[in-house]
Amino acid sequence: MGTKAWGALIADVIGSSSTPNLRSVLSAKLRIASLAHHEQLRLPYAVTAGDEFQTLTAQLDSLPWLVFDLRRRLRPLEVRIGIGIGPVLNPVRPPVNELGGLAFQWARQAIVEIKSGHAHKFEVRTAFRSANAEFDRVANLVYGLHDTLVRDLTEKQWQAVDAYIAKKRVDLAARALKISVSTASRSLKRGHFWQVEETIATMKKVIETTFP
Repeated sequence: MGTKAWGALIADVIGSSSTPNLRSVLSAKLRIASLAHHEQLRLPYAVTAGDEFQTLTAQLDSLPWLVFDLRRRLRPLEVRIGIGIGPVLNPVRPPVNELGGLAFQWARQAIVEIKSGHAHKFEVRTAFRSANAEFDRVANLVYGLHDTLVRDLTEKQWQAVDAYIAKKRVDLAARALKISVSTASRSLKRGHFWQVEETIATMKKVIETTFP
């Protein structure tokens, strides 16, 4: 096992039994996500068991964006995401579900913690595990709050987020959606997008500092 720190991401679909043809729906969405995230991922997203999928990245500071963008791209599917940061067994190559090491063990533990519901007094859908207990404490507190904000977005607010991410400006997003600038701005504000954007940027810096 090497000493390089990797980010292993393991996720599963919440309420998967209520989605017809889940595996084909999930696979199609993940193919698009893999293309969009190909510069950040070491391996593409892969459905590994029923409603579960995995990936691996060496760019740890990309994890906050990947988590958010996965949720954005996979909707209306909702997912739990466990992230383990640590070494993996070499060589790193597909299929991802045949890789091992602490990164994957910790990602699996993170998923178990989410399902147990014991980590917080409120619902969480993202959890981090690593060898750094202080980082885990901060990251999991931030994501407990982050998940609450993201979970409350309406579909119209998500559409405003989609347009803003694509266009990078509120006025251009409004034009793409054929709504007024004030309506687009209000949708982003009420969807707490600016707070979400700030948590992504802050967690990126925290990861860069913790895992240089």
